[in-house]
Amino acid sequence: MHKLSIKYSLLLVLLLAVISCKTESKKAIKTESIEFTKEGELNISKVANDSLVTTLDIEIAETDYETQTGLMYRESMASHQGMLFVFPDVAVHSFYMKNTKIALDIIYIDENLKISSFQKNAVPFDETGLPSEEPIKYVLEVNAGLADQWKLEIGDKIEYSRN
Repeated sequence: MHKLSIKYSLLLVLLLAVISCKTESKKAIKTESIEFTKEGELNISKVANDSLVTTLDIEIAETDYETQTGLMYRESMASHQGMLFVFPDVAVHSFYMKNTKIALDIIYIDENLKISSFQKNAVPFDETGLPSEEPIKYVLEVNAGLADQWKLEIGDKIEYSRN
């Protein structure tokens, strides 16, 4: 009887050890907040009358890592800020909103620095591809709604400078 009691006691201790491991609280992994870094300025002008629509502070994404990460993990972006993607080639480029927390207007720009198409109000975290309608060299991402607020149209032009 004593041996049986020891076996049950050992089994009970083992069971409690396994349960205590399972109920140990998990530690949350947090990604650090990514802050905006001004790397240049960008002007948008109306093609019809060459009037300045707005000036933005921009971050410039041109390495593979920068273009793949874009605005992912950002909590917010000011209305006078944007991210300009500069591609080494002129091609149809597609974007998606994976890990992107803020709604965006995606403005596709051709090699002549003219707006060629839009993807307005891109939905946060949506992994659906959002392609340009034709080959482009640049993409400007700004907060959702700004393209309409600024009344941007196909053919409007940009110019940018680096810091």
